[in-house]
Amino acid sequence: MGPSQAGGPQRGSDAPASGASAEGMAAPALFRGTNLGPALVVNRLTKQFGERTAFSDVSFEVAYGEVFGFLGPNGAGKTTTVRTLGTLIAPTSGSATIAGIPLSADNGVEIRQRIAIMPEAPGLYLRLTVTENLEFFAGLYGLHQPDARIRDALDAVNLADRAGDLCGGLSKGLRQRVGLARTLLSNPAVMFLDEPTSGLDPVAAREVHDLISGLRQRGVTIFLTTHRLEEAEKLCDRVAILNTTLRIVGRPADLREQLFKTALVVKTVEPLDDPGLLFAGVPTVDGWSFDGPSSYVLSASDPTVAAPEVTRRLVGAGADVLSIGEAHHSLEDVYLELIDEDVEAHRR
Repeated sequence: MGPSQAGGPQRGSDAPASGASAEGMAAPALFRGTNLGPALVVNRLTKQFGERTAFSDVSFEVAYGEVFGFLGPNGAGKTTTVRTLGTLIAPTSGSATIAGIPLSADNGVEIRQRIAIMPEAPGLYLRLTVTENLEFFAGLYGLHQPDARIRDALDAVNLADRAGDLCGGLSKGLRQRVGLARTLLSNPAVMFLDEPTSGLDPVAAREVHDLISGLRQRGVTIFLTTHRLEEAEKLCDRVAILNTTLRIVGRPADLREQLFKTALVVKTVEPLDDPGLLFAGVPTVDGWSFDGPSSYVLSASDPTVAAPEVTRRLVGAGADVLSIGEAHHSLEDVYLELIDEDVEAHRR
């Protein structure tokens, strides 16, 4: 992928000076979002390569200032979706609006002036310094006198002290930061981040997480593809799970509530003699199951009502109780409930 594709738009000679905005830009100032409608509107979008379908009938909306997670297994169509919304490839059918501009071949340049794409590999020039890399990409964007923009971008990713270092001497985590700084140069209304923490150690990944959280506070709209479910749960306002078709969209907490019944988890030192008799008739409990030799999961519509009665019965039965608590499902549980196939392995 060439520099202009990896970093986002090429901007004409009338591009704004640092801190200003081009006429009609969706983001009114650097790092700031807008309330003018959704940042992304996708309606029944489909992409096929011959007889192979990359993704099909995908629909969703993303608000300005939102961190939107796009999850799915390898081969599910996540990166192809990003490339399609980024105008790098044309959809087969369906429609989309990006930063207020309808997705079409005629509007490609105008859309690229409002977005930035950071692929998994940021594509930096390792023999150039951090500043020289940003100056080069600023030239591709058509930014004149970009020094203030570069300073703002480096400050945003906490790299001002490394501005003169060669990119080849930076760790992968720091290179990812430089890649994020590059995407900020063009004052994007929407940032597409494709696996930004892939291959990073936990410390470097946490630093990137902190940067994304900081960008959200500045009002930047972020479309995040990731395989790290704990990352999505931590960072994203909402997530979509794709497996060629869109399986579900929503806030992680809402998805857990939608897919899983509320339940109590009871753990005792020794197995109960007759758990069925002990749990029978407990208010709001409509069933139970084993979760190990001395662990039990009780389906309960209202755990706050069930827990005191279960506790009393356990104490009355002389059971040594280790813990009683409400079951908590993670985004990983939601993902595994919806994704049960290896797309790449079974695709012909």
